[in-house]
Amino acid sequence: MDMTLKKAEDVNTAAVVTTGLIGGWLTARETGIRPLGGVLLGAAGIWAARSWTAKKGPLTAAALTALYVGAFGASHPLAKKIGSWPAVLTVTGAAAATAYAVSDRD
Repeated sequence: MDMTLKKAEDVNTAAVVTTGLIGGWLTARETGIRPLGGVLLGAAGIWAARSWTAKKGPLTAAALTALYVGAFGASHPLAKKIGSWPAVLTVTGAAAATAYAVSDRD
């Protein structure tokens, strides 16, 4: 089994963002252990930031990381208005589409 990391430039960050936001929320919800969801959210954010830095540089990586964290934060008040699933899907769609447009589409 090959245990080599994929090159940062080859990572689809939109998929990683989706995994972090939806996977983190679902993990926290289904286990009842919110910090466990945070671990997944954080790991995906670090993995995506690694690729953003390699592909587009540290300023773009910082902006996309802020968007990722902001999407997580925005999902909480949005969930009170439209429900959990719609909120998570909305912020994930926005963050993943931005990651794709800025970093992955080349």
